[in-house]
Amino acid sequence: MAQYFTFEKDFVEENIRCIPMIARFKLDACGIKLKLKEWSGMTEEERTNIAEYNCSTEEELRSYRKYVKTVILFRTSHEAQDMEVEKEPAWANENSIPESVQQKLTSLNAHLEQYKWKQLNDLQRFVLVKLSRPSHENRNFPIAMKEFNLL
Repeated sequence: MAQYFTFEKDFVEENIRCIPMIARFKLDACGIKLKLKEWSGMTEEERTNIAEYNCSTEEELRSYRKYVKTVILFRTSHEAQDMEVEKEPAWANENSIPESVQQKLTSLNAHLEQYKWKQLNDLQRFVLVKLSRPSHENRNFPIAMKEFNLL
């Protein structure tokens, strides 16, 4: 079962109409850029599979990548767009709060203690980094902070 966050509840309950963070996390790990249009063309079962697929090992991650590429090709008639897998993503460093998160906190007049950042799991840190990026609609950032008991 995939971990969905409370701030995602609205779109997860509606046939998973947006790409949930757990799927984004796995897609980043396997190096596939999935567009919302591609996601929207998938069946609910395919979306659920993409969110819930087990990616604990390198073999599972390779299998996941193959599955996602196959679904995209089948649904869109074009190849999935590859993206570079970050070797040292900002969220993976539990000893340093990324600059984008720091900036977002400053804009909200909020603060995050280093020890609290370290206590978050990989997916939670990933979420905060994704939601703090300027290219992302980040109205969910403060909601995620509350959900993670950081505000």
